[in-house]
Amino acid sequence: DQPRSRGLGDVYKRQVLYYLIVSFTGFAIPCVFRKITGLYCPGCGVTGMLTHVVRLDFKGAFECNQVLFVISPFILYLLGKMLYGYIRYGRLTLKKFDTVLTFVLIGILLVFGVVRNLPPFDILRPYG
Repeated sequence: DQPRSRGLGDVYKRQVLYYLIVSFTGFAIPCVFRKITGLYCPGCGVTGMLTHVVRLDFKGAFECNQVLFVISPFILYLLGKMLYGYIRYGRLTLKKFDTVLTFVLIGILLVFGVVRNLPPFDILRPYG
């Protein structure tokens, strides 16, 4: 238990450090997909979204990545369920509903990744 909790503490410290760097300098890790293709991936804007959520600016968070903002509760549900199963039973198992939900979310993100790059849907691109 001690190494696992220490590892989580290290992850948390890195997240806080990254948040501070992004907040105070504006420097963020660039999207490799965007650098190579010039297109927005489904995750483009997630750093901005998370910094806005930390500041409780939900409108700004939504503008950064609309789909991830909306489906985040479902993703957190799945991650929480997997973490609980791992801690309680030592394995990552999902019920049929959770597996279907995972594939639906992946499908939504794939469609979003295509649609946000089409000219009529410029509003789906991250601002900033």
